[in-house]
Amino acid sequence: MLKLPYEFWIGARYAGLTRSRARGGRRDGFVSFVAATSMVGIALGVAALIVVLSVMNGFQKEVRDRMLSVLPHIEIYVPGTDPTMVLQEWSTLAKQARQSSQVIGAAPFVAAQAMLMRGQDLRGVQVRGIDPVAEKQVSEAGSQMVRGKMTDLKSGSFGIVLGQELADLLQVRIGQTVMMLAPAANISPAGFTPRMRQFTLVGTFRSGHYEYDSSLAFVDATDAAKMFRDAGMAGVRLRVADMHRAPEIAQSLIALLPSNVAIADWSRNNRTWFAAVQTEKRMMFLILTLIVAVAAFNLLSSLVMAVKDKQSDIAILRSFGATPGEIARIFLVQGALIGVIGTLLGVGGGAAIAFNVDVLVPAIERIIGTQFLPREIYFINALPSDPQLSDITTIGVTSLIMSLLATLYPSWRASRLQPAEVLRHD
Repeated sequence: MLKLPYEFWIGARYAGLTRSRARGGRRDGFVSFVAATSMVGIALGVAALIVVLSVMNGFQKEVRDRMLSVLPHIEIYVPGTDPTMVLQEWSTLAKQARQSSQVIGAAPFVAAQAMLMRGQDLRGVQVRGIDPVAEKQVSEAGSQMVRGKMTDLKSGSFGIVLGQELADLLQVRIGQTVMMLAPAANISPAGFTPRMRQFTLVGTFRSGHYEYDSSLAFVDATDAAKMFRDAGMAGVRLRVADMHRAPEIAQSLIALLPSNVAIADWSRNNRTWFAAVQTEKRMMFLILTLIVAVAAFNLLSSLVMAVKDKQSDIAILRSFGATPGEIARIFLVQGALIGVIGTLLGVGGGAAIAFNVDVLVPAIERIIGTQFLPREIYFINALPSDPQLSDITTIGVTSLIMSLLATLYPSWRASRLQPAEVLRHD
């Protein structure tokens, strides 16, 4: 047997991890029960924290990646300028931006909001005017085509590519037409008339992000410039080598570009959404940490009961010469073992669930016959998971600290017991 201090073996027996020879190898039922409940409570709290934070990380990563498959890392645009003029000079802006070694792709764009009408259906859309050939340098929209090709967009043909969800909502098929209404109006002797144009559907795409699949439309950049000459924004979209450094790279581009241009990176354009996700993650961590705190209080109360139950044992040990410090260490070992084993079980169980969410959740959905994330309501329709070592480490350390703190008072109380008083009343 491993040569460890006797305090460890007594503490392990009180924690229900070893058998007592003096009792014929039978475990103390009361001590084993309270130790098991405390251990399970800690394990459940740790596992819940790991699974929830992993799902939140996965949700953020999945939505971000799907957004950036159709959105640029960085946009350079010229406010208040006719989009047609910007398109004529976009290559100059792209060349200036490419002086940064981090920029790996550039393509022109025209952005505006409009209404699409077909029959009695009317939908608001975000219109993106693009160069079909250059677009593949900055987005994955071309590889997400369900029908048709992005290169089917030809200048002057007024073709349009819609998200598959949007095409289904408008009940429009390849070769059919939709009417686009621009926010600006034409001025004529008859007064103000809406600016509208008929576009022919040449393809549909599916990014996996419901918001974009149901509200985004691509047209040729020159067609968009003609349509939104008074209400559109034009410039250059950039793709960078490391999207996480996009804010830093965008800041460095200011010195390379003319003073009349504006620069926006993906984190700035979507800062509200990402800030909300980060706030939710922090609050969820604090809320779920309370589960571990409750388990730690359960451990504290179980140790107090164990001290009360083992007063006779403590008095006998003190009579044989055990010091108050040794008595305290017995219950420190008991609580530490419960906390460590509970934490390890929680980390192992939580990590196992977090790494297999993509398998477990669909199985549960099939069993109960429902879908947890309907496509029509949420950005994505599958529960993602992205376990991160930093989160798992933080959760494990937090659990261990709470468990160790919970052992201090019962251990101190046990060390203060006077053997004469205990044996007198026993």
